[in-house]
Amino acid sequence: MSVAISAKDVKKLRDMTGAGMMDCKKALTESEGDIDKAVELLRKKGQKVSAKRADRDAKEGVVIAKTSGNRNNGIILRLSCETDFVAKNEKFVEFANSIADIALKNLPDTNEELLALPYGEGLTVEEKITQQIGVNGEKHELTNYSKLVTAAGNGQVIPYIHMGHKAGVIVALNVEGPEIVEPGKNVAMQVAAMRPIALDKDGVDATVIEKEIEIGKEQARQEGKPEAMLEKIAMGKLNKFYKERTLLNQQYVKDGKMTVQGYLTSIHKDLTITDFKHVELG
Repeated sequence: MSVAISAKDVKKLRDMTGAGMMDCKKALTESEGDIDKAVELLRKKGQKVSAKRADRDAKEGVVIAKTSGNRNNGIILRLSCETDFVAKNEKFVEFANSIADIALKNLPDTNEELLALPYGEGLTVEEKITQQIGVNGEKHELTNYSKLVTAAGNGQVIPYIHMGHKAGVIVALNVEGPEIVEPGKNVAMQVAAMRPIALDKDGVDATVIEKEIEIGKEQARQEGKPEAMLEKIAMGKLNKFYKERTLLNQQYVKDGKMTVQGYLTSIHKDLTITDFKHVELG
């Protein structure tokens, strides 16, 4: 004898999982009205869809950046999907925000640790993502998770979301106070616009430096410069590279007469950026 499935139960399952009405009704029918078993069936559907779409590109999605109430901690992450249509869906953005809330509360060190955290409903974050794949049939991935943590009284983290969640930045400053929030946001906007690769020259990877020196030498060689001068010319080009690609040395976009560090010093004599994270789609 088949169990009658009420509209109330279907709605309850849909509210719990975000799955479509017909999928919820089918899962409840198969589980003979058992909500927990129906959730498991929908999860299995998600896992099945996930496996089928494992080779698909998930280049769309949303970037979420959040900070704690006291601004001592901040996180940034990207939840990816396949199409812009899904990325712009309000439910998808809400889901990404819910994962960001878990990340901010627990401050895991890695993406893997975040995926292993409990989401609720008896699921981990990873299992919930798998479940959501079954809801809209698109590949989902949690990528690019990072955190910034400052000691209480010794700094703050400022978030910035760019282009409707297509990019995001968090920056850590060494000075606290509401008057530092706007300068922090200005520098975060600089990061989004100018894409620095490091805070200053000390943060540039040695392999990048070696590559730039070799490029500089080869460019000078092609210009016919003497071999004895190649090293000096390459070092000059490297200094230009630092000015263009390291945040504190970049020309400040809102005032080309000063560097980013110069702008920060104009706000507060000791103010600087101690770290930043930049995440974008693509």
